[in-house]
Amino acid sequence: MANQTTNISIRMDTELKAAAEALFDELGMNISTAFNIFVRQSLREGGIPFKITKGKPNAETVAAMLEAERIAKDPNVKHYTDLDELFADLNA
Repeated sequence: MANQTTNISIRMDTELKAAAEALFDELGMNISTAFNIFVRQSLREGGIPFKITKGKPNAETVAAMLEAERIAKDPNVKHYTDLDELFADLNA
């Protein structure tokens, strides 16, 4: 029994496609071959064959997070459990 193939259509940013084509060409393959390798490896591993994570926050975001944590722990900063009281203070 001969292998049967099917077509698949994927939408991709034009610049991303061009960069991928250039990379895969350097590796001696086309996008179709690279995608087939990705799918086969995904099936072997039972998932995406690489770690997918959120990007790391930049320095400004890290600083803001640390400041928020400091404020939350500061006993001298007024804390609210009542939303109406918060808005009353904001509007004062």
